Amino acid sequence: MSFFKNPYILGLASVAGIGGLLFGYDTGVISGALLYIKDDFQQVRDSNFLQETIVSMAIAGAIVGAAIGGWINDAYGRKKATLFADVIFTAGAVLMAAAPDPYVLILGRLLVGLGVGIASVTAPVYIAEASPSEIRGSLVSTNVLMITGGQFLSYLVNLVFTGVPGTWRWMLGVSGVPAILQFVFMLFLPESPRWLFIKNRKNEAVDVLSKIFDVARLEDEVDFLTAQSEQDRQKRSNIRFTDVFRSKEIRLAFLVGGGLLAFQQFTGINTVMYYSPTIVQMAGFQANQLALLLSLIVAGMNAAGTVLGIYLIDHAGRKKLALSSLGGVIVSLVILAFAFYKQSSSSNELYGWLAVIGLGLYIGFFSPGMGPVPWTLSSEIYPEEYRGICGGMSATVCWVSNLIVSETFLSIAEAIGIASTFLIIGVIGVVAFIFVLVLVPETKGLTFDEVEVIWRERAWGKNPNTQNLLEQGSHS
Repeated sequence: MSFFKNPYILGLASVAGIGGLLFGYDTGVISGALLYIKDDFQQVRDSNFLQETIVSMAIAGAIVGAAIGGWINDAYGRKKATLFADVIFTAGAVLMAAAPDPYVLILGRLLVGLGVGIASVTAPVYIAEASPSEIRGSLVSTNVLMITGGQFLSYLVNLVFTGVPGTWRWMLGVSGVPAILQFVFMLFLPESPRWLFIKNRKNEAVDVLSKIFDVARLEDEVDFLTAQSEQDRQKRSNIRFTDVFRSKEIRLAFLVGGGLLAFQQFTGINTVMYYSPTIVQMAGFQANQLALLLSLIVAGMNAAGTVLGIYLIDHAGRKKLALSSLGGVIVSLVILAFAFYKQSSSSNELYGWLAVIGLGLYIGFFSPGMGPVPWTLSSEIYPEEYRGICGGMSATVCWVSNLIVSETFLSIAEAIGIASTFLIIGVIGVVAFIFVLVLVPETKGLTFDEVEVIWRERAWGKNPNTQNLLEQGSHS
């Protein structure tokens, strides 16, 4: 099945991916809004800690949202979880736009983060469970495209509102619009067919599957899910949080899923997206509008790179894509560190431009690989009965890592210098490269059940039957 063959599944992935747009818009918009929040509130201007808290409070909310998101997904379904996230996000957007002081603004950021956290768990799983296996990677990557598209949109909105009274209020308040749109569209979309099977709602599930697959394949899909559903139901009813760590297979899967999402953050992507205008100003370009314009170009490259990643993830494969991405990221971080080191001891504008080029290269390498690969793998490496809880735990790892990075970046850069900070991130990139090389399996083209075979083999060794199943899956 080709990526564009079925408009229904493409539409479903796009609407679910608005959760990614909210994620991206929220992470991008604060970087520009912060420049103007500092102008309005003296106490924010005088405190790096308050600036970091305004940025990172959304991430603290997202940690809670991701932690409860897996449970909401399993108990109430992917659709209701998305609707709930939209309501919370919209409330947070209104509160931010009307905030009379930094502390109400921080509360609004917390609510927005809660919505984003739930959406970050829900969207990849919802898309993956409704996707044919041969294009699952591309479809789940549309969620990452929406994240990067949301970041690009946020910089565009930032530029539009630079000359408008109440600048940052408009920037933050507009974020409620996509949440309202997703809420409306989602009312007309179905629940995940796999979740419907688990809840013994087979007729509804078959109706959804009939819109995704042609008649010849539909019967096979229905038979397969019917056979799996009772077994999954029984397993799911006995699943506890501690079971993730008791089972060697699930432990290995979670190490890869959670580890990849942690490395996605610790290799600096959201440091760049949250603080890119500030980084550009550190490079010597002081005007707010110029800093935002250069950041818009960086965000545009991020979105364009993700489009390339959508093509490559089901062609080159997840592992190769992640490795090539990390290799480029490491080189880019060395360039950034060198540019800022030289710029700190020289007034030559050339080093400022070299820093901007390094920033662009970093995004160009990161976005096709380490952008979509961790989220795609996290949506497909867990067995059905663990998918909600492990997806939530992986997303929580992502947001905790994100919080650590965003809450400390400015303080570390001030303490040891921005050049040394980028060098440290580069070293983390080397560790991430080794992690992917040694531990991450290739899942391109495999069904969920064939992926389970990988973990069984890694946990307990290979046998001829499981080897044959894997070989058949990799050539399907």
